[in-house]
Amino acid sequence: MDLIERAAQKEKKKKEGSGSLVERAAERAASKPSKAQGIGIGSPNKPEQQSDPSSLNPAAQQEEKPKQFRGIGQPGSSRSEAKDSAPEPKKGVGGIGSPEARRSTADRLADKIGDRPLPVQPPSPAEPPRSGELDIPPPPKPEQVGKARRAGSSKRKDQEIDLMALREAGYITPDMPPNLMSEEFRIIKRSILLNAFGKERRVNNGNVVLVTSSNPGEGKSFCAINLALSVATEQDTTVLLIDADFSKPEVLNRLGVSGGRGLMDVVADDEIEIGDCLIRTNIPNLVLLPAGRQHNLTTELLASERMEKIVSEIGSRYPDRLVIFDSPPVLASSAASVLALYMGQTIFVIEAEKTTEPQIKESLSMISACEHINLLLNKTRYSGSNKKFASYYGYGGR
Repeated sequence: MDLIERAAQKEKKKKEGSGSLVERAAERAASKPSKAQGIGIGSPNKPEQQSDPSSLNPAAQQEEKPKQFRGIGQPGSSRSEAKDSAPEPKKGVGGIGSPEARRSTADRLADKIGDRPLPVQPPSPAEPPRSGELDIPPPPKPEQVGKARRAGSSKRKDQEIDLMALREAGYITPDMPPNLMSEEFRIIKRSILLNAFGKERRVNNGNVVLVTSSNPGEGKSFCAINLALSVATEQDTTVLLIDADFSKPEVLNRLGVSGGRGLMDVVADDEIEIGDCLIRTNIPNLVLLPAGRQHNLTTELLASERMEKIVSEIGSRYPDRLVIFDSPPVLASSAASVLALYMGQTIFVIEAEKTTEPQIKESLSMISACEHINLLLNKTRYSGSNKKFASYYGYGGR
């Protein structure tokens, strides 16, 4: 009897358990939308499915229930189900084909290091420029700046001489008609040019000429300027007139030309070239060189080897050039006797009726280093029987 009652109770419990399962399955089916509800509620294309009585079977319900929620990583899922249900990779998560995977290793290292910039090593100074870079030369060294500036200032200056004012002061000009003064200096220059460039009696270093006198005021600068102006009219000869009277320079003042650096600057500073100081003029074939600044050691500088090289250079650079030095008076400065050491010819100016014979002899002994000395008598008075070219050029009877 007991066995029959216990069997009946077990059967009753089974029925109650199956009923509860059926009720719970019905509640879940009512709470879940069907596939037709994914398209639209009450869609006419998808009729509502009737529940299968077999679904009331708890065992069948348990088999179908996991299939509806299978995904990646769940046991029993197939490859096709994994492909269909595989979620898309989220943005910002690394994976094959993602932007994170395409980033370079250097970028990812930079993210790890942070915003700190990497040190950049400057290129070596000796490294040649790469293609596409500007080939900029390095700045000059400090000791090269002065030379570069001097090279930039080596252009010779051009200045204009007032020919009318020069002619009124008694000087020869290229545009004036022949007169007594011009003929006198034609005679003087012809002898000098023959000694300098003549084929038969050429003098050694004869194209370098010194013009001096015993005392100031005898007319040496007047004669030096007129000789240079007369030589400038030659067709095959040029002339360089140098103001070498360093104490009282007069050449440029009489020509109406402003001076600047000159011969003494070139001698005192070995970085200054002669070409930096030359002055061209509006008179063809005439070039000027100022005296330059005064110096306490003028005589010593003129006696230096550099001065000897300078005279040799200006005398040999142009074979058709006559170089004229207007020097200080011999008895007033020792510079004249030093300059005579480098000269091929000397024109010694004597003022008529004023310079004494002892002065002439003393002066000539002081410039005896020059072998070819020409005497020029200046400020003479012509008598009626000794007018030479005066009557021919219209000066007769004056």
